[in-house]
Amino acid sequence: MVEAVDGAHEAIVWKVEPHSVAEADDFDRSSWQLDRPRFKIERRLSFEERSFSDLSITGNLRPVDSYGSMHSFGAVPTPTSPAWSPFELPPMVNEAWDALRKSVVFFRGQPVGTVAAVDHASGEVLNYDQVFVRDFVPSALAFLMTGEHEIVKNFLLKTIHLQSLEKKIDQFKLGEGVMPASFKVNNNPTRKTETLMADFGESAIGRVAPVDSGFWWIILLRAYTKSTGDLSLSETPECQNGMRLILSLCLSEGFDTFPTLLCADGCSMIDRRMGVYGYPIEIQALFFMALRCALSMLKSDAKGKEFMERIMKRLHALGFHMRRYFWLDFQQLNDIYRYKTEEYSHTAVNKFNVIPDSIPDWIFDFMPCRGGYFVGNVSPARMDFRWFALGNCIAILSSLATPEQSDAIMDLIEERWEELVGEMPLKISYPALEGHEWRIVTGCDPKNTRWSYHNGGSWPVLLWLLTAACIKTGRPQIARRAIELAENRLSKDGWPEYYDGKLGRYVGKQARKLQTWSIAAYLVAKMLLEDPSHLGMISLEEDKFSSNLKFHALPKRLIDLRLVPYSLGWLADYPTTTAAAATPKQPFPPASPFDLPSPTAPHRPPTPTPPPPGAIGGIRGVEWRLMTSNLLVPVSDMKAITDLRYFSPHYDGDTTL
Repeated sequence: MVEAVDGAHEAIVWKVEPHSVAEADDFDRSSWQLDRPRFKIERRLSFEERSFSDLSITGNLRPVDSYGSMHSFGAVPTPTSPAWSPFELPPMVNEAWDALRKSVVFFRGQPVGTVAAVDHASGEVLNYDQVFVRDFVPSALAFLMTGEHEIVKNFLLKTIHLQSLEKKIDQFKLGEGVMPASFKVNNNPTRKTETLMADFGESAIGRVAPVDSGFWWIILLRAYTKSTGDLSLSETPECQNGMRLILSLCLSEGFDTFPTLLCADGCSMIDRRMGVYGYPIEIQALFFMALRCALSMLKSDAKGKEFMERIMKRLHALGFHMRRYFWLDFQQLNDIYRYKTEEYSHTAVNKFNVIPDSIPDWIFDFMPCRGGYFVGNVSPARMDFRWFALGNCIAILSSLATPEQSDAIMDLIEERWEELVGEMPLKISYPALEGHEWRIVTGCDPKNTRWSYHNGGSWPVLLWLLTAACIKTGRPQIARRAIELAENRLSKDGWPEYYDGKLGRYVGKQARKLQTWSIAAYLVAKMLLEDPSHLGMISLEEDKFSSNLKFHALPKRLIDLRLVPYSLGWLADYPTTTAAAATPKQPFPPASPFDLPSPTAPHRPPTPTPPPPGAIGGIRGVEWRLMTSNLLVPVSDMKAITDLRYFSPHYDGDTTL
């Protein structure tokens, strides 16, 4: 299905009256001046001993969201900046800007985005000649940081016009608020016309609509508003309606019992089958950030107030859910390892019935005593313990992670530098799926082999997110070291899309060269490190609802979960039993492998008991563990798995129908 849209749009009128939304005070017009204040970065534990004083920063980093408007040119000059001189730019930065400008796409004489890659050496273009919504974000930030706002404004307007088109895939009409995954300019030399051709997922691998596109669009709209101080674009009827349509898709009522967003595989940056179906951390973090950004830009009219109320309720529930159930650190891992299963009623501690035997062996060695992260996925009887970089970095920037959790995530990156960064930042996921697990989870995907592409590959585009997270947490030296690693290879290797190998040492087997978001991410990271005030565009400070729930999100769980209902006033009517509440928390037995960790003789829990033997065709071994999370149910043949009653814990193995 191909759709076209005319490129005309109405002129935007500058408005100076106060904004009507709760976060309008973020746009402090008294600070709209070229001489922006400089901020001192609070230095914390990092790899390098060098100080950060060479950046000439004074003051305090936090709160970053109150920096005010950043509409002047960035600290790093570019070829179009008034202060630019060819002698001021380092060769690699100059090369990156040249490559970025060559990727710009024009529609009827106006810049509207950047193509995914300018790789003329590759024989097949595929869809790398299109403007992807998620891919354009780092490019847009680079342009905003140098005062080049027009291309970002045009992109936002064109994509919101594309949203209004009718969207069908195989005779099925998509939701009205779905944003395109990408678009391209179609030239008709005969008629001498140009049209925009949108892809809403019908051309993607797996034909999955992009869930993240709408979130990235809202986040970028706020970044544009914060950078320019121009409220008029976000207040246009087109943008207001576009935000409401996106939110309508996400806030609609259904059968969900969780505030998280249910998604299919391949609906985000990981656009191939990788076992992230359900409630992936990347989507939940973007969802949280988009809700907060939309809350700051929606008008307080009749329609806007309704959505603002729904957003506040969802943010409250979503923040509580993510910090409680997705967070994993040493203490929480120990608790899960000791979980009881098959708990019923409201007093259950193991609310998702996670089977301790389903905990993968690698996590016991990977989890340091100091550090933590949001796991990849949580759903009934399933916890994906993999690390996903994008979701955790967005969690820091959006303040989904509390300050304590943000510090713990950075601690983890420091403690596991070789695993998560290696020789090229940054691992998109860790660890890689291998062997039979890879065959079951990815469907034998030849592109997602172990330590390649989305399966443990290293993606330079994540450098800007890592840098932003480092600056927000007061650890710029981590970002500095990561940037230096990237500078050793990126330009020499031709700015590839991704790297392969356990350490990210090899250019990806199918990686495109001159990948635009790899180029833009490097530039954004450099400018963020040089001028941390740019962080205000893409960072949100902790809100009231976050501080109210902070005590749930401590990296060390110091309370018994059975006592939580008594500690929250808004959960006063939460049902519980006196016996359960009065039961003191038992100390860990001295023999627990977590109590006395020894670097010379690491301990591991016992090997999980394999499922009982069954008839030929039954689910066994790794496949059984992946599909049931080690559910202790003797499913012995294919007949049994077709009837839900045979998944009952009380099923005795009889397959007679």
